[in-house]
Parts: sequence; structure tokens; C-alpha cells
Amino acid sequence: MSTIEVLAQTLSQYLPHEQVATVKRAYYYAEQAHDGQKRKSGEHYVTHPLAVAFILADLRMDCEGLTAALLHDVIEDTGISRESLAEQFGEGVAGLVDGVSKLTHLEFNSQLEKQAHNFQKMAMAMADDIRVIMVKLADRLHNMRTLDAMPGHKKRRIARETLDIYAPIANRLGMYDVKVDLESLAFEAYYPMRARMLKRAINKRYGQREKAMQKLEDFIRSELAADYIDATISVREKHTYSIYQKMHKKRRSLEEIMDVMGVRIVTDRQDSCYRILGVIHALFKPIEGRFKDYIAVPKSNGYQSLHTTVVGNNGLPLEVQIRTQEMDMVAINGIAAHWTYKSQGQAITTATNHERATKWVKSLLEIQEKAHNPMEFIDNVKSDLFPDEVYVFTPKGEIIELPSGATPVDFAYGVHTEIGNTCISCRINRRLAPLSTQLESGQTVEVITAKSAQPNVAWLSFAITGKARTNIRHYLKSKQRENAISFGYRLLTRSLNAFRTTVEELTDEQIQVVLASHHLENMDDLLESIGKGRHVGYVVARQLFPNFNEDELITPKSLKVNGSEGMLISYAKCCSPIPGDPIVGYVQVDKGVIIHHQSCPNIQDHLANPERYIRMTWSKEIEEELNVSLIVSYMNERGAVAKIASSITDTDFQVSNLDIIERGKISRLRLNIAISSRVGLADVMRRIKAVRCVEKVTRETLVSR
Repeated sequence: MSTIEVLAQTLSQYLPHEQVATVKRAYYYAEQAHDGQKRKSGEHYVTHPLAVAFILADLRMDCEGLTAALLHDVIEDTGISRESLAEQFGEGVAGLVDGVSKLTHLEFNSQLEKQAHNFQKMAMAMADDIRVIMVKLADRLHNMRTLDAMPGHKKRRIARETLDIYAPIANRLGMYDVKVDLESLAFEAYYPMRARMLKRAINKRYGQREKAMQKLEDFIRSELAADYIDATISVREKHTYSIYQKMHKKRRSLEEIMDVMGVRIVTDRQDSCYRILGVIHALFKPIEGRFKDYIAVPKSNGYQSLHTTVVGNNGLPLEVQIRTQEMDMVAINGIAAHWTYKSQGQAITTATNHERATKWVKSLLEIQEKAHNPMEFIDNVKSDLFPDEVYVFTPKGEIIELPSGATPVDFAYGVHTEIGNTCISCRINRRLAPLSTQLESGQTVEVITAKSAQPNVAWLSFAITGKARTNIRHYLKSKQRENAISFGYRLLTRSLNAFRTTVEELTDEQIQVVLASHHLENMDDLLESIGKGRHVGYVVARQLFPNFNEDELITPKSLKVNGSEGMLISYAKCCSPIPGDPIVGYVQVDKGVIIHHQSCPNIQDHLANPERYIRMTWSKEIEEELNVSLIVSYMNERGAVAKIASSITDTDFQVSNLDIIERGKISRLRLNIAISSRVGLADVMRRIKAVRCVEKVTRETLVSR
């Protein structure tokens, strides 16, 4: 059984004596703090932090990280405070422990919300010190190794959380061995039957493989030696969850998976990697389209290697990975290789990998700052945890890494937030392309911006990176509040006109009474609420002047629609009003003002709330195009529909839809057209009536649907 003395012996291989002593002192401190506590398995609780420290010792973690690992549950599970830890072991250790600790003093609506809060707090701590996530990953790995002691429902929840969050984080940080262990354990816990059946199928297809693997290894070694290439060769089997994922996502059978078996070749120099690739392709037939050069273009987590898939001697696909010793260390340990090099006193050649990880964590912090709640934050982060990267170039030749399926909008935000906020179009390989185009590796992307441009809500349907989606949502919510305040001001001003006053003439006492009655903090909150329809301007005005004589009220002026209100004004689909129509507005909660045609029968349904009605008129400057439906009755003769459609093709108006709603000797069709005024509508109707086969043209707003 592992003890603190065994751990100390391991640590003495790379840490000075006084630091080993500090780690031992942390163990005895944790042992005393957790005295009397036991795990579900019945073991003393301190065996868990000790096991976490062993995992980190294998990764050559430094003294502070190991100390924090031994103490990581002290704040959460015992009465010891952060301040006490800082006094005993320093602020650095206390900060790490606090970052790893879960939230325990807040009430949550659901387990999912609790998970989101915990991860949000951890991400913020990671931005200060990347070792927080390494301790957390080691903690989760040991918990997964001892998961059998937990009841079934908890086992499944923890396994799902591991697959959703922790294994992808380990992958994002390049910690391959930790990722594989987490995925394998979680897969067996969450899908026990699938795991057993898949293992059985692999054994059946690739049975008796130990001798074959050794034979293959010896064959490749002898061929490389003949070319005077020194390399270490290992033949491996891809782990079960990775095979399952490929089968599940790509809807393929086990026979169609290309890389169940793999060969890893590790050599001394980068140029030897390409020489080895030539030897492999001479020995085995390469499978077209299965070569990837991650040495020239590393993955976002710093991973570098040559990948090729060839047909083995037994006719089965074989994946070959070729890399240097340093690349291998980074591939296995990822960011943890940074501490390995430090502990060996070597030049830290993994600095780039460390910088990549730190940059990613910093981007998490930016997402966190702009996300409006933890659920939105974790939703956006998940898209960054499953990258399957594409690599595209800026016009200056810099490489930008993006997840598979990313678009120019993701690229723009990847370069800089301000470029994303002001982009209007793009060029891909010097050709204009839509912002919704999915990017492919090797393309050169140029973003075209304009100072007056702003994010569009439609971008959320195709932007996939957490940074892009968070910034778009943040901008839209900020802009929506700004528009709502402005529109609310107009609505309240109009209502106050009836009381012969203005917003500016209100006293602080009047405002505070209304704010208190609606539990709002300031005037902007009240105006936003009015703008969004949560409160009615007239009702608020009445509260501001409770003793005003009804007989002295004057009729407020009509509110003008100018088209700049954004989502705070919408147009009823039941009657499709257009500029020039007589209109009335109805205030609806969280939808602002909905404009109806004055003759629309549906507004009669709202007469029970007359205070929500607003007299409205169109501004002379409005140029907004709105949809209107026309019902056309025509003689059913050959080419009639084509003649009707062509009658308006030389106008500026766009036909968005055409439906035949009744067939017969006299047929009827519905035309949906974008119109900006009644004058334009009259012109269109006149053109359609001029078609010889047309009997009648009626606007659908004025007939029953």
C-alpha cells in the first residue's frame, strides 16, 4: 500500500530535501484535518489526497502543486479556513486549494447548475494558476479509479461529467495518458454493457495479436536499422472509448474503423521523422487521405507528430505516429511536461505548449466575464473542448486554429474581439464568401470590417466557438438593453404628456416610490422594463401622479414608428401592416410593442386591457420593408402563374413565397411580397390586375385567412 514515505522517496528523485519535507508536513496536516473521516469504500479519507499526490508525482509536479494536492479537500470537508492554510503553507498553496474546492455555501436549482458553478469557479482559478486544473484532473482520476464504491446513480452522473468536461480538458491541455484513463474508466462506468461488448468484438477481430504485434515491431525496427535510423518502436491498440466514439459519431462498424491498431515511432531529431515516414510508405501501402503533418502545423494543445494510416501485412489498417522524444513527452503529458523539464533542470523547451494552454485558459476567463450565467458559460466552453481543428491563414500568413465546422465569424473573433464585432463580409482564398461558410484547413481568410457594423443575431446559428458566441450574445444583450431604455423613455414620455409633464420634471421622491413598488434599482431599469413591455407606460405615469384629476388628462400624441427600435417593435403576422396603413400598438410582456392594422379582428381580443393600447403612426423617414400577403384569383389557364409572377419581376419588390391555395376553373394563390409602402403595394396590385387572366387581387390583411 502506498504511504507518505513511498511518496517522499519518489519525490526525492527530483525535489530538494526541504521541499520533500514540506510535502510530508502537508500530508500529516491533512491526516489530522481528515481524522475520523472515511471514504465510501471504508478507507481513511487521507488515502485519497495521497493518491492524488502520487498521480501528480508521476508528472513531476512541483512542491506547491503537491502540497495543494494533499490539502485539496481540507477547506471543503473540514473546519480549516483558507487563511489558516495560507498561514501554514503560504498564499500560493492556499490559492490553489481554494481554486480546486467546490462551491458548498450556495443553493442551486439543479445538479447541472451546481456543476456549471463549480466549473466556472475552477476556470477563474485556472486563469491565475494552471496547476489548479492539474490537481483537479488528478483528483478526478483517483475518484474514477475508486468509483465502484458509489451507488449506481452517482456513478453514472460522475462518469457523464468526466466524459463531458474533465477528459476533454485533459485532451485540451495535451495530457494524453490522463485523458485516456479518464475516458476508459468513465466509459466502463456509464456504458458497462457497451464497453464489454466492444472489447469482446475487438478481441474476436484482432485476436492472438500479441505475437503479431511483436513480429511487426521487430520487422519495422530491422528496416529502420538498415537505413541507419535510431528509433524506439511500440505497437499499441487504440483505447476502447476512442474506438466507440468513432463508431458512434461516424456511424461505422468496427471493420470500418481505420486505426484500431497503431505503431508509435519515437526518434531523436525532427528530420529523422520525415525519413522514417519515407521508409514506412515504402514498406506498407498508404491509405489515401489519411496523412496528417502535425509537426509543421501543431494542434492547439501543442501536440506534434506525423500521422499516416497504411495497410498492414495482415490486410488490416494500421495507424503510424512518428515523432521526436520531446514531442512524445508533450504528447503524453501535455502541459505537465513543463514541470518535467523544470524538475530536470533543462531549458524549458515546452514553453510554447505552456503558453498555448495559458492562452486557452485566459480565453475561458474572457468567456466567463461576458457570459450572463454559469449555464451559458459552460455551454460555450464545451464547444471549445471538442476541437477537431482546422488550420486557416491570415493574409499575413499567420496560422489560426479553429474547431471543425468554424466559420469566418469564428475566425474574426479568434483574431480579435473588435474585428468580430465589426465584420461585414470576408474573402476566402481572395474570393468573397458568406460569413456562414464552413472553413477548411489551408484556406486564407480575410475579414472585411466597417466601423458602423455590429453583430447580427443570425450569427448565433452558425458561430461555434465559445469566444464568438459569448461576444455576440454579450453585444446583443447590451444593445438590446440600450434600445429598450431608449424606447421605454419614448413610451413613458408619451404617457406623461397626458399629465402635462416630462421625464426630466419628475422628482426623486416620485421616482423612488415607483422603483420601490416594482423592486427596481434605478431609472434605467424602469425604462428598460417599460421598453420590453413588462410595465405599461400609462400605468407607471398613473403611479407617479396618483392624485391627478382624470378630467384634466389630455390625449397623448401618437407614437411614431421610425424603424430603429430593433426587436422592441414587431409587426403582427395576422394582419401584416405596412408603412401607410392605419395602425395601433399593443404592449406585450417581454416582446415590447406589437403593431396591428387598425382593422385587424385580433386586436379585439385585447380590449380587456385598454391601457396596453397605443395610438401609433408611421414616421415619414421609415424605409423598412415588411411582408404582405396578396390573394390573387385567376382563370386557370396554361402559364397563368408564370404570367402573374413575371408581372412584378421588373419592380424592386421581392417575392418571398408563392402558394396555390385553391385549384379549379377559378384558382387562387397567395403571394408573399416585401413592401416598404402603400404606394408600392398599390403599384404591385395594379400590375397583377393588368394580367389578362387575373379576376381579382385582395390584400390578405383585409380578408379572413
